[in-house]
Amino acid sequence: MKIIAYFLILGLVCPLFSQQDVNYEKLHEFFFQWRNFESPPLRDGAPDYTKGQFNKRRRVFKSLERKLANIDTSGWSRSAQADYRFIRAEMNGYEFNERVLKSWERDPAFYQTVWTYQSDVPAHEGPTNHALLEYWQYSVPLKGREKDDFIRDLRVIPSLLEQARINLTGNARDLWVAGIRDIEDQGKNLKSIEKTLLKHHNQQSDIPLFDAMTKARVATADFVAWLKDEAPSKTGPSGIGKENYSWYQKNVHLVPLTWEEEVQLLERELYRAWSFLKLEEHRNRNLPQLQAANSPEEFAELTDKAVKKMMKFLEEEDIMYIKPNMEQALREHMGKYVPSENRNFFSIGLHYDPLPLYSHFYHWFDLAEIRDNPHTNPIRRLAPLYNIYDSKSEGIATAVEEMFLHAGLYDDNPRSREIVWIMLAQRAARGLGSLYAHANMMTMEEASQVHVKWTPRNWMEREPELLRFEQHLYLRQPGYGTCYITGKYLIEKLMTEYGEKLETEGSEFVLKDFLNIYNNAGSIPVELIRYEMVGN
Repeated sequence: MKIIAYFLILGLVCPLFSQQDVNYEKLHEFFFQWRNFESPPLRDGAPDYTKGQFNKRRRVFKSLERKLANIDTSGWSRSAQADYRFIRAEMNGYEFNERVLKSWERDPAFYQTVWTYQSDVPAHEGPTNHALLEYWQYSVPLKGREKDDFIRDLRVIPSLLEQARINLTGNARDLWVAGIRDIEDQGKNLKSIEKTLLKHHNQQSDIPLFDAMTKARVATADFVAWLKDEAPSKTGPSGIGKENYSWYQKNVHLVPLTWEEEVQLLERELYRAWSFLKLEEHRNRNLPQLQAANSPEEFAELTDKAVKKMMKFLEEEDIMYIKPNMEQALREHMGKYVPSENRNFFSIGLHYDPLPLYSHFYHWFDLAEIRDNPHTNPIRRLAPLYNIYDSKSEGIATAVEEMFLHAGLYDDNPRSREIVWIMLAQRAARGLGSLYAHANMMTMEEASQVHVKWTPRNWMEREPELLRFEQHLYLRQPGYGTCYITGKYLIEKLMTEYGEKLETEGSEFVLKDFLNIYNNAGSIPVELIRYEMVGN
């Protein structure tokens, strides 16, 4: 029986196990081998990002490239071919990071370890190290294995930050100066976490916990001081240049656009958003202005009604297949009341009408599914590396803002349509700023002014922290500042091609079926979903 089973696995007896099946299984095995390699070895308990480590492992990486290239994909389904291209894109990302981006050399924020919140996309936005302390995943008081893991994560921080002083030899001024704030924030977060722990743990009996916390805080403070001492010597540009940007988009994030084409696309969307906003304002000129919620009670009532309206709209208008986890996912992220003088861009709109932002919270529907119903394909079950998910996740979250508008979400409240166009203009403006920064045509500060100038109604002038956060992220992670618009464009292109395909076949385009196929594809680039759905 063992011999028969062996031949069945090889596909030599039963036609159900073809050579193509065997080769595809090799791809799955390779995927885990690749992911195991991508996580660096340890140096004094922390991930090793030293030059010597990268040089030492380069030969292994090249052998993995050859191994992937030698897998025979002939006869594979489009879905299997997409998996192959996805892995190739991740490996391109590793090579690009080592050759060009070099976050461990150029970007102090790379060494931020403590994260107090969950990202609204499959992984944290921007380059991150391999030893993150995800505080939001822990429950206080800490107990058992969870407590041991927390102490272990804290103990990595001093060693990693000591190594950072060796690795950070780059001359990218904007990345250096802006990165100091991220490490300062880590220090503040550690102090806040320590205060919380003191309420639930005895400092005398929990010596290992508080000793690890103290050492992490001191190491973080010392690292901030070192960064500030080194900052005056940093004088170079932080962008990666047009040519590198274009290569990265095409070969890593699989966005088939050059730097110049992205500028053209984002300018077009900026002009369209502004002109459509002015048309909406003209159409609504005789209607009363929207009134913002100006108390916690008004805000609670406004957001509750918005959630109910959103879910009712999605179901009754056949927009999406409604799943049990969707409304709860939305309710967990309804937002909090913010006094008018402290509202940033997103909270301004949220207090007028939450629905435009709740449309973008499609993110949380997606993450609830990833949590509750993991993808059956192991290659698509794990979060993609290097933010390769950006066109799929940010693209659909941005695209549905306008889709839901056209589908009638604001038919009973036309003034809210204005918020949708304001949000689109802001995303186009900030993306343009990031493109100019990566081309080294502007500093991060100058790119921020593009962001501010072309956001309607001066909504980006209200709260500078959001502005700094966004432009810093986009300088750290090429393509992220534009992915909201480029991803939206690729999804609209996919809808066009898929709709034409169905029309040619004599079939009907059903929006909720389209979105269902899209959602179930996993966190892969839109271009790979397009390949699965329409070929070519």
